Formats: sequence, structure tokens, C-alpha cells
Amino acid sequence: MAVATAVLTSRVQKSGFLEVLVRDRWHKVLANLREEALTLSCEDLGENVNFNGITNGSYGSNSSGHPPTNSPKTTVRTAFTDLPEQVPEAIANQKRCVKVVKQEIGGLGISIKGGKENKMPILISKIFKSLAADQTQVLYVGDAILSVNGVNLRDATHDEAVQALKRAGKEVTLEVKYMREATPYVKKGSPVSEIGWETPPPESPRLGSVSSEPPSPPAFSLHGDRRYIPLKMCYVTQSMTKLDPENRQFELHSPDARHTVVLRCKDSATAQGWFSAVQSNAIDSVAKVIAEVKEQIGRTGIAGSREIRHLGWLAKKLEHEKQCWKPVLVVVTEKDLLLYDSMPRMKEAWYSPAHTYPLLATRLVHSGPGKGSPQPGVKLSFATRTGTRQGIESHLFRAETSKELSEWTRHIVQACHNSAELIKEITTSCTYKNQECRLTIHYEQGFNVSDELQEGALLKPLFNYPFEKLKMSSDDGVRMLFLDFGGKEGEIQLDLHSCPKPIVFILHSFLSAKIARLGLVA
Repeated sequence: MAVATAVLTSRVQKSGFLEVLVRDRWHKVLANLREEALTLSCEDLGENVNFNGITNGSYGSNSSGHPPTNSPKTTVRTAFTDLPEQVPEAIANQKRCVKVVKQEIGGLGISIKGGKENKMPILISKIFKSLAADQTQVLYVGDAILSVNGVNLRDATHDEAVQALKRAGKEVTLEVKYMREATPYVKKGSPVSEIGWETPPPESPRLGSVSSEPPSPPAFSLHGDRRYIPLKMCYVTQSMTKLDPENRQFELHSPDARHTVVLRCKDSATAQGWFSAVQSNAIDSVAKVIAEVKEQIGRTGIAGSREIRHLGWLAKKLEHEKQCWKPVLVVVTEKDLLLYDSMPRMKEAWYSPAHTYPLLATRLVHSGPGKGSPQPGVKLSFATRTGTRQGIESHLFRAETSKELSEWTRHIVQACHNSAELIKEITTSCTYKNQECRLTIHYEQGFNVSDELQEGALLKPLFNYPFEKLKMSSDDGVRMLFLDFGGKEGEIQLDLHSCPKPIVFILHSFLSAKIARLGLVA
């Protein structure tokens, strides 16, 4: 338990105002980053944010480090609970003065909407039960606040009203008037209520949910005015779905690859701080996810592999598409590189990756800042090439940080070398000097070409050479492999009957692994 606590406390916690993109418009929201989730709240929270006596904008934090003790029990009166027909007819459209004594925790206990910029009066949109406003029993959702302690709010903006409520002191006199016609406006949902996010159905629990407790929901629900975004296997990136010339944005992509939340900060430095914090917390969950996947799949492994060495999200470059990059879940096993379009929900989904590339026929060919990037070092990419029967298949991947790029390249290179040591030998049929033969390349013993005799007979070796004797290798990209060992045969020409690229790449993987084993750089 001590170790788990240490890991959790190492994660970043952060709060502040950001903008979220909803329906092609930017909306101000209050963002709270905790260990396992990012919470977005609509910015017109008004006085209900003063749970601990701290001013608006500090919601969710207090000096003791503990959550508000009243949060789990708090419920809210809204336009859906305070129905117009339940409000006494005698007070409709009548001015009233109501005295409210602010509580040390919870403030006035109301949320407001409207303002001059919205061409609406300042309206009470929520009343939090058991807090100060609710205890008066004479305030209603839909009441227009005309003044606060004599300060006229009839022509006030939303921000001016919030500041007036904050400055009002402990004893507050509200001049109000109930407005039935404002009910539809008060019922209108906040922008964050329209943010979609993944919710696994009951019959398809997220991996690990059986053996490990799911993250607890937010302690205090704002009934649609808050969106709780779990960071577990969330992909955090920049400049993927929306152009960002000012470098003020970052994006969160849901594990099921169906939802994207784009957030904007006031400047690039603030954006980088938020991006780094959110991404760090998201990546911290990877080790736990790998353990959960291993537990779920058991001894059966995934897609023909027994062991997961590394997994995580990368951006993959798309060809001939308007959107240049696409999120892809990459899994490195002991012998394959697996690509998934989304995080598999169930055990069976792990058996069917979108693409499988054998590591023995794959090599890393580029790693570093993306060419032509306006800010060198920001877009960090690496490329892989895999020899296939159809030729060479290339992929360009983008990491988000230098550390992440280093980890991915190290995992892939090491996995390629480990795959060579694990598999050790490959064999393929070929034709040598018009004779049907069998080519065997062994990690330790080198090259062997044998006469392919009739069934049951021993193979007759035509020649054997260790790797140390190989002077040159090449191919024609169609079917011919050329090997030169400096022997009496001269250049050996082998017809492989199909594209030679898989054999060429495997040959190079064996050589690279042997050089790395000697402590040299391959």
C-alpha cells in the first residue's frame, strides 16, 4: 500500500480556467486535474464554488488536502426540480428582499446564469440543498437577482454579478423577483454537458475492473455541468484534430477512439504546462494496464504472442488523407508489433489487432524531430520498415515528448534483438543454379543452402557460411537474393520465388542483434 500511495502522490494536481471546444465554439470551463481524472466544470459556477471559503476558481482544493466533507451528500435544486407550478402564485413577478447568511463552507450555495452580455437578468440557476440559500426556504430557481446589499445588478454582466456576490460579506440581502418566463433559459444545459466520453456498457467492463476497483466518481456532481474524464488509457496529444498555430491547445482522445476533447489555454506556456501534467498522469496508468491485460489474457497471450513488453498510444501518419495523423494503440510483444485502432474492451478483442508486423522482419530506420516541423523537437517521430511478401511497408509514428520517443525506440530495438535470439532460425525454399534448394539462416550458425532431396532423405548441404564471412548482401526487390561470402562460388544468386524483402530484413535483424550482443551499436 505504501508503494501505491507513493505512486499516486507523485502525480500532478492542477486547477485553473481553460476553454473547451463544443460545437465549433470555445467555452470557458474550470479544469481540475487529479491523479486519475480531469474534471471540467462550466465557468458560470457563481457562488457554489466556495465550499471552503476560497474564492471562485479554487474549486476542489482546500488547505487540509481532504475533499469537502459535505460533498457526497449534497444535492441540487434546479429548474427540473423547482417547477414553475410549485412556486406560489403570490410571489410571481413580485420584488422580495431575502436575507442570507453565508456559510463558512459553501458560501451562498447558489449558481447563477445570465447577464447583460446574454441579454438576460442575473438568474439563480441552481440552489444547493442544505446550504445557505436553501435554508431560507424563500428563494427559488428562476429568481432574478436585482441587487445585492443595495448594489444594482439589473444591468450587470455575469462577471460583475459574481464579483458583487463575493464582495457582499457574510450577511447578504438579495433583492429578487421570480420570473416564470426565464425557466427555459435556466433549464438550458451547459457546454460541458454536451461533451461525449466513453462509458463501457455493463456487459463489457473495462479490462481490470473485476480485480481492481474502478476510479471513484467525482465527489460532487453538478448534474450535467461537470464532465469527469478518466485518464486511464486516455491519449493526450497536440495539434491532431485542429490546427493550432499559436500552440495553445491540447487534446484528449477517449480509449475507444470515438470522442475527442480539445482544450485551449491563454498562452503557449500555460498550454505546455497543462499538457505535460495531464499526459504525465495518463502515462502513469500504463504499467497498471499492462498488468491488468496480462491477468485478463492469462496463458493464452494475444494475437499469437505470449508476453506484452510495452503498450501505449502513438500518432500514426496517414497517407492520402486530409487528417495527417491518427491515434493508434501500439503493443510490443516478444515477437510482434501490434496495432489497434482502439483500446480493446474484452479479452477476445486482443486476439484481432488491425495490423501485425513480425519484429524479426522489422527495423527502426529513423528517430528524431519531424522534418519540416515549425518547432524542431516538438513533433518527435520515428519510422519503421517491415519486409513483407508485397515489398517494404513503412510507417511513421509520432511521440509527444523526447522521453516517450526514447522509450518507444528502445523498446522496439530491444524487442527486435530479443526476437532474433528467441526465433533463432528461419527456412525458405529457393532455386540455386536451376536446382531446388532450401535456404536456412541461423542466428548462431549462419547460412546454409541444401539440396532439397526426395521425401525422407537427408538434405545434402551445398555450402555453409558463418555471418562473419558475409561480405555483401543485396536483392532485386522482386525475387532474387544476392550473397557474397568471398568464396570460390563468387556471388551466390538465390531465387526465392517471391519478394526477398522478408528474408533480407530478417538477415539484417540477426546481424544487428549479434552486434548489439557484443556491446556495439547496430
